[in-house]
Amino acid sequence: MKGTMNTQLGRIVIDTDVIATYAGSVAVECFGIVGMAAVNMKDGLVKLLKKDYLNHGINVTLDEDNKITIDFHMIVAYGVSILTISENLMETVKYKVEEFTGMQIDKINIFVEGVRVID
Repeated sequence: MKGTMNTQLGRIVIDTDVIATYAGSVAVECFGIVGMAAVNMKDGLVKLLKKDYLNHGINVTLDEDNKITIDFHMIVAYGVSILTISENLMETVKYKVEEFTGMQIDKINIFVEGVRVID
């Protein structure tokens, strides 16, 4: 599904992959986030994604009211409060994605898939 907005000049359509890529680039800038994670359901293995594949660890859905729900599967840094990281991520992503798209975020779900030590 694509986000759609009608203006007096015409119609704007935003693909969910664009929103996911932007949200991923905002997320990796947040303190304490190592990167996005890809989960192999068959084996239960979690893999840290490279920066070129940020949208693969993120699922974006739009409801009938054009509100965005974002699911983050991420790997966090060892020794940092997961609650603090999550709150920071939610506030930052909500603000920046709403400014970027002009659409409202309904929910941000965070799934911490792993912890890594930062060198």
